[in-house]
Amino acid sequence: MYRPQALLVMGPEPFRLQFGPKELQRLRTLADLGDPIWTDDLDDPHTRARLADTEVLLTSWGAPTLTPQRLAAAPKLRAVLHCAGSVRNLVSDEVWRRGILVTSAAEANATPVAEYTLAAIVFAGKKAHVLAAESRLRPADWDAVHHREDLSNYGRTIGIVGFSRIGRRVVERLQTLDTAQVLVTDPYADPVAVAAAGGRLVELDELLANADIVSLHLPELPQTRHAIGARELALLPDGATVINTARGAVIDTAALERECATGRLNAILDVTDPEPLPAGSLLAQLPNVMITPHIAGSLGSETRRLSAQALDELERLVHGRPPLDAVTSEAMEVIA
Repeated sequence: MYRPQALLVMGPEPFRLQFGPKELQRLRTLADLGDPIWTDDLDDPHTRARLADTEVLLTSWGAPTLTPQRLAAAPKLRAVLHCAGSVRNLVSDEVWRRGILVTSAAEANATPVAEYTLAAIVFAGKKAHVLAAESRLRPADWDAVHHREDLSNYGRTIGIVGFSRIGRRVVERLQTLDTAQVLVTDPYADPVAVAAAGGRLVELDELLANADIVSLHLPELPQTRHAIGARELALLPDGATVINTARGAVIDTAALERECATGRLNAILDVTDPEPLPAGSLLAQLPNVMITPHIAGSLGSETRRLSAQALDELERLVHGRPPLDAVTSEAMEVIA
């Protein structure tokens, strides 16, 4: 069996979390590992010497950008297998020019984000985050809560903005709820694929005007910055909840703050712009806004799922099979 020379390139904490004894043992069955087996510094002279024979890099968070200068030290490099999601800050044009295979574990990373989003949608339907925050300010009137008609997930209209890896998974998971409908907007989505997942493809304005809960799954690109601004937020019905697990910049933070400060809209945000919000931010203090510190993606033991996908890619490479999730320069124009 072909055994390439491989090197792990990532920050010390990702290396500790993602490559325990089980993962390292599997890696050793698939590739030859020299000294060092791991680095976070491709400019170190010892590492540069190691790069001369390296054919495969397994990268993750904290890996330095693969600039032309660094790639020049790795003339035999044929694959970069990323043990995380986006490769936007990792690859350079030189990677594509040399025809180096790049794969991503974004599919595996989509799982915990979709799980978080489903939980957030359920909480939003019950307004659980709002009631929890209010109960810290004053004693809850439990009897009054039981007579409210707006604390429900039954018959809700859910809007999904972006039929991405994560957006598609969220639509599929929403089939476990008894919703009225799931509306999806995405200029690149296939209506048949959306329908197969359980949604209906519509224009953004129609989605916003009808959704009780809107979940955002847009990549951060120049054309998606503030895609949800004051005009779009004004289309939402009173009492609607905005959920963002994508990137903070896809929402106009000031416009969202104004809507939530009036109490007209609610929000559950795992990402913000800026991130984190500055001290004293009004948005962070509102009882109808829940902000979590970018936890929806893979953390802790969940990161081992990403390592497993990268090792699957390595196994396919050594056996001459096509990759599961290759990234191309063309795809970089529309993905995170």
